[in-house]
Amino acid sequence: MTPEPLVLAVDDEAGILRLLKLELTSQGFRVITASTGEEALKLVEEQRPDVVLLDVIMPEMTGLEIMRRIREQMNVPVIIVTAKDSDQDKVRGLEMGADDYIVKPFSPDELGARIRAVLRRAIGSQHAERVIKVLNVEIDLDRRIMTRGGEVVSLTRTEWLLLQYLAANAGRVMLNAELLSKVWGPEYHDDVQYLRVWVSRLRRKLEPVPGTPVIIKTMQGIGYMLDAEPAKSHAS
Repeated sequence: MTPEPLVLAVDDEAGILRLLKLELTSQGFRVITASTGEEALKLVEEQRPDVVLLDVIMPEMTGLEIMRRIREQMNVPVIIVTAKDSDQDKVRGLEMGADDYIVKPFSPDELGARIRAVLRRAIGSQHAERVIKVLNVEIDLDRRIMTRGGEVVSLTRTEWLLLQYLAANAGRVMLNAELLSKVWGPEYHDDVQYLRVWVSRLRRKLEPVPGTPVIIKTMQGIGYMLDAEPAKSHAS
C-alpha cells in the first residue's frame, strides 16, 4: 500500500505549524514540521519529504535561502507560504525555483488542493525521459553525469546546473533571465555577459566545434536552447 504523501511544513510560528499539521493531517497527508532553516534542512535529508511548505520570513535563514539549499540536496517540490503578497515577491520566489505560491491567510482546502496539484506535476515529471542524447553526448539527469563518446566529462557544479536546466528543457528556448535566476539567483537576472561566459565554458566540453555550436544554440537577444530530444531507449 502506497503511504500518504509526506509534507514538511516550515514556519517560525508554532501556532501556524500546529494549524498546518491539524488541517493537512485531516486531509490525509502525513506532516512533519520545522521552525528553523537548519532543522528543515536536516529533515529534508533524513525524511525525504514529498513536498515542502516554506515560509519566506524566517529568523537567521530566509525561506528563499532555505529553498536554495534544499534544491542542492534533492529536487523536492516547494510551495512558498507567506504573508508577502506583492507581485515582485511572487515572481522572485517562482524564479528561484518555487513550484507554487500561496498567501496567508489561506483556506486549508485551497492549500490541500495546491499540494495535490504540485504532487501530480512532480509525479508526471518523474515519468518523463531523464536521459538526453545528442550526437555523441549523453546527459543523464538522474545520475547527474554527462558523457561524450562514452567517456564521463568532468563538470563544475555551476556547469552542471546550467546544463541541467538546458537539458531538462531540451528543444525549448530558455530565456537569459530565466537561466541566470535559476542557476545563480535573481541578483544575476540581467547579467547576460556572465551567462555568455559560462555557456562558452560549457560548449568547450560539449560541442564538437565550440566555435560553431550545434548542441547549445544561441537565440540572439533571447536566450539559449539545447537542441536535442529525450532518448527513447531509457524509458522506465
